[in-house]
Amino acid sequence: MALEPISHPVAGPAAFVRDLSAENAVNALVAFAFAITGPVAIVFAVAARGGLSEAQIASWIFGAFFINGLLSIAFSAAYRQPLAFFWTIPGTVLVGPALAHASFNEVVGAFLVTGLLMLMLGLTGVVRRVMDAVPLPIVMGMVAGVFLPFGLDWVKAFESDLAIALPMTATFLVISALPGLARRLPPLIVAMVVGLVAIALTRTGALPSISSEAVLAAPTLVVPQFNPATLIELVVPLAITVLVVQNGQGIAVLRTVGHAPPVNAIATACGLWSILAGLVGAVSTCLTGPSNAILATGRDKRTHYTAGILLGLLALVFGLFSPFFTTLLLATPKAFIATLAGLAMLRVLQSAFATAFQGPFGIGALVAFLVTVSGMAIAGIGAPFWGLVFGTLVSRVLEHGDFAARAAEKN
Repeated sequence: MALEPISHPVAGPAAFVRDLSAENAVNALVAFAFAITGPVAIVFAVAARGGLSEAQIASWIFGAFFINGLLSIAFSAAYRQPLAFFWTIPGTVLVGPALAHASFNEVVGAFLVTGLLMLMLGLTGVVRRVMDAVPLPIVMGMVAGVFLPFGLDWVKAFESDLAIALPMTATFLVISALPGLARRLPPLIVAMVVGLVAIALTRTGALPSISSEAVLAAPTLVVPQFNPATLIELVVPLAITVLVVQNGQGIAVLRTVGHAPPVNAIATACGLWSILAGLVGAVSTCLTGPSNAILATGRDKRTHYTAGILLGLLALVFGLFSPFFTTLLLATPKAFIATLAGLAMLRVLQSAFATAFQGPFGIGALVAFLVTVSGMAIAGIGAPFWGLVFGTLVSRVLEHGDFAARAAEKN
């Protein structure tokens, strides 16, 4: 086993209370606000396309927040670093095309196998070699392909519901253009509030009354089914999005401020927790990049872990009340979710395109993007998988110099 040792002593409740500063508390609140807006909107958009029921969506949200919140608290305390775990956003997007031809039980089966694969990779310490199997630009070409529909849905929202899409977008752009204001008022949060106000003014009865029975979580255990075609379509791309895209971002963010995140322990935990969360319908667990970037902005690096613990506690509360939030969000117009998700994806989509096409492996990345956008399926296996396959093959033929340069850098 190659797991990194935990800190001694592990941070207990007394240490947490002593070290929690106002700055770390605010950072935790901002990171939480980010998590419950754009990323949740993406989950709802994918679930709606896949025809999931309200109960299934609420169970998914419970797993994504409550189960991962427990992991965030445990790791932040054990390693005294801000180690926040949520769910893979690109992995969530990958699930959308799969739900068009596979049952939710089969998709959950893929979640469990992905978790088992990551668990084995973490325990054996070969995560770094797996992360290097496919060049990152090609992976991000595939990611750009699966993200593109969310950007297009945001644009289409202007045509279908201008009264909601326009004020939300205008608010987001104005606040984003004022860095000082944006630091105090996260643009996505304000855009969400403006959208809710627009709904209240333009839609009588659009927001539902919530019964007391639809408040507390009642997670649904999903019986997995293991369809070979679904496993081939999802397992490898999901594992790559967690280990390479998401964990890679989170680890890089923490290293830039001087932390030493435990790479193998993180991969192992993501594997085990992906199995636990998958049983209630949640997509694979990952070390989140954006939230950890926010948590690690405090001036005292030694106390950053308290922001991770507080974020985990907030996630527990949100998960416990997942039916309330699910009912509320499902009652909003489609344009609201489309705009919120699209605005949340702008920077991510920009980053995906930049990583894919600004350096080496550009042809392979382009092929991966085009194949993914085409939506083609071969042998019942969806386009994202074939995007990686064809992108890598074409790059091997036409960009062998990039592979040689990459190998030389490692040596």
